[in-house]
Amino acid sequence: MYTTKKLDGNITIDGLGNEPAWETVEWAGDFTQRQPSDGDRPSQKTAFKILYDDKNLYVLIRAYDDAPSKIVKRMSRRDGFEGDWVEINIDSYFDQRTAFSFTASVSGVKGDEAISNDGNNWDASWDPIWYLKTSTDDLGWLAEYRIPLSQLRFGKKAEQIWGLQVSRRLFRKDEVSNWQYIPKNSSGWVHLFGELHGVVGIKPQKQLEIMPYIVGQSNQYEKEEGNPYADGRDIKISGGVDGKIGITSDVTLDFTINPDFGQVEADPSQVNLTAFEVFFREQRPFFVESKNILDYQLSSSVTGGNYTSDNLFYSRRIGRPPQYSPDLNDDEYIKSPDYSTILGAFKLTGKTKKGLSFGVLEAITEEEKAEIYYAGEKRKEIVEPMTNYLVGRIQKDFNKGQTIVGGIVTSTNRKLNDNLSTFLHREAYSGGVDVVHRTKNRNYFISGNFLASKVIGSREALIETQTSQRRYYQRPFTRHFSMDSAKTSLSGTGGTLKIGKSGGGNIRAEMGGTYRSPGFEINDIGYLRSADQINQWIWVGYQTLKEFSIFKNLNINFNEWTSWDFSGTRNTAGINVNSNFQFKNYWWAGFGFFPSTHSISNADLRGGPAIKYPGGEGFSQFVDSDTRKKFKVNFYQSHFWGNEDVSKEHYFEMGFSFQPFNALQLSIFPTYSTYESLLQYVETGEYNSDKKYVMASIKQKTLSASIRINYIITPNLSLQYYGQPFCSKGVYSQYKQVAQSKDRNFGKRFVLYGDDQIQFDRENNTFGFDENRDGVEDFTIDNPDFNFLQFRSNLVLRWEYIPGSTLFVVWSQSRTGDSERDRFSIPNISHGLSNIVPYDVFLIKYTYRFRL
Repeated sequence: MYTTKKLDGNITIDGLGNEPAWETVEWAGDFTQRQPSDGDRPSQKTAFKILYDDKNLYVLIRAYDDAPSKIVKRMSRRDGFEGDWVEINIDSYFDQRTAFSFTASVSGVKGDEAISNDGNNWDASWDPIWYLKTSTDDLGWLAEYRIPLSQLRFGKKAEQIWGLQVSRRLFRKDEVSNWQYIPKNSSGWVHLFGELHGVVGIKPQKQLEIMPYIVGQSNQYEKEEGNPYADGRDIKISGGVDGKIGITSDVTLDFTINPDFGQVEADPSQVNLTAFEVFFREQRPFFVESKNILDYQLSSSVTGGNYTSDNLFYSRRIGRPPQYSPDLNDDEYIKSPDYSTILGAFKLTGKTKKGLSFGVLEAITEEEKAEIYYAGEKRKEIVEPMTNYLVGRIQKDFNKGQTIVGGIVTSTNRKLNDNLSTFLHREAYSGGVDVVHRTKNRNYFISGNFLASKVIGSREALIETQTSQRRYYQRPFTRHFSMDSAKTSLSGTGGTLKIGKSGGGNIRAEMGGTYRSPGFEINDIGYLRSADQINQWIWVGYQTLKEFSIFKNLNINFNEWTSWDFSGTRNTAGINVNSNFQFKNYWWAGFGFFPSTHSISNADLRGGPAIKYPGGEGFSQFVDSDTRKKFKVNFYQSHFWGNEDVSKEHYFEMGFSFQPFNALQLSIFPTYSTYESLLQYVETGEYNSDKKYVMASIKQKTLSASIRINYIITPNLSLQYYGQPFCSKGVYSQYKQVAQSKDRNFGKRFVLYGDDQIQFDRENNTFGFDENRDGVEDFTIDNPDFNFLQFRSNLVLRWEYIPGSTLFVVWSQSRTGDSERDRFSIPNISHGLSNIVPYDVFLIKYTYRFRL
């Protein structure tokens, strides 16, 4: 317990802590090491003091160091957590589940995170306004904070009691110590905090911040003769406003009108050969901040799995690219928006004194129209309807947070015209209830949820839903569902149940199962990779708590999993044994081995029958050098060999990071992968009213690199560069059609086309197939070979000229095209990219935060 006092006098935040007011409270110390040697005394002493007044909390942390010249003062962007740092966590709700974290690096860089779920979620997107100065002397270094009470959340009480934790990282020894000792094998974090007493007579502070912005943007690209919409340059000026309003001390409203996300980093390049949608992480600030409140992951699993990305709320649906592309006649030109305009959005979040937390988000996107030009005439077609999105989430704590009961509802409502109603839902709803109960000092848990969904629309739209890649109701040889062309709605359910041991001792474990019924559909506002599945997993992990032999840390894990569809067919099964460990020289290494039995895919033939693949064996390995050093190396590789020589996959990544001086960080992470398969889906043809599922052998090579340069001039002024060259080449051969797709004999699952059955049309770049060898082409497919090139980059100057107010200057460039050179080599990739005309965006964004 630490007892503070009310400030008597004045404190100037200068990092010196020499005002007489600081002498009115005592130093607190007696820290305990948590990393690397749990429970030992730390190498260096740490102490802190806390004061308060009616508007602010003041914190002074003294980090003693008997070798001040060895203090590491690395610079980074906000939330970079580089070098030596100290940190204070405050559970001002005193709910033993949530807290606010404020980190000070010795270089003066701030870090701040909203902690939830008893320390299992740390949201670095939370950026409160607070003040920090640091200094060094012959005793070590000092951090002095001023945290406005308006940035915290607490109830109205005569005397406040808050949860408190203070931590320190000694960078050169990779050592972390805490004031309130929390063993490494503990389950949770916040509920084990110490307590802050002595805060008397303060009132909750209401927050009112308005942040208008203005953006000037210039796009430059290749001019297209005859196209009135592609003259080589576009210029536009726009503006909007963001805001944060403290409705009460426990409730906050965040809103945005016409938000701009021009400074957001581009998504990584990918070539997707699967039937499924690629998941991209959210990077837009309005949706990233406080995302944990509305997050509703359907199935969190220690073992991973392709179902762990499923979520009832996937914020990238809001403001998505238009979903309709009008068909164009010859000599017609189109100008279509890249994204749907977000007219406005708000988030209402809070937590009551009785432990009820809630979050509500509503957003409206504008009806978007494409303009089409032909022979001097223009017409417009709607490509995205006006849409309203709504998400509501509640959670209630019981028994001091040991039991949590929650729920969520979502809705999507669209204003549709005749064209859009043929493939979009008019209405979509989903909801869920969830419960977590912890026992035995929170070391054991049981958790579960139950989910339901319903989509409503025209018969044509529901046919699209039933035949989409997430369920393929038209699939032959299925008994547990069938496609109904008269449907105007579709409903389904999902759920998860798991039990486990999350703390206490060296061993942890988890066992669980999850399902999505065939009719479950949440993709109007959520993300669902695939319905019609049941998954089961078991995980057991062992971790050391003390250094021993040559190791600082050692972790060993065993995983087992199986999946079925609702017909009872076992689609996959496998195990994984892996380990990761840190040596006493601070290097990390690890490996994994993952054999699997057969796998059955219900989606690979895009509505055709399920196809069975042989199992195989995989192996992975990584080595990371000492992260404390200015030059670091990371290496990762993974390999998979399918039985029957059906497939081979190899992936290599080598990362290099260099920090020549504290303000400059350089890194490059090149990756190289190869993929070979005898059974890669190509297209579905038709012959005599029968569908022919054409597959082929493929050899694919992919080379890319992520390049980053960060120059942190001051904690509030930075220049950042991100670039990713990307090339992927795929060559198809040995075309075949699917025969008995699940036959026990692998060779009977397909039939090779003979040379006399395939004819290549070089002029049209198509293949013709002669099924009955009568010399007449029965169907054609486009040549599937590809040699894709892309380069994406962002250069961002960011200046936070006063707290909360920022100037961005951005240059982004993209180059996308195909390589004309057949050989896969770095010189040819470089030559191909240099010959692609770039698309450049120059942007200036000015934001000013008013605190009222």
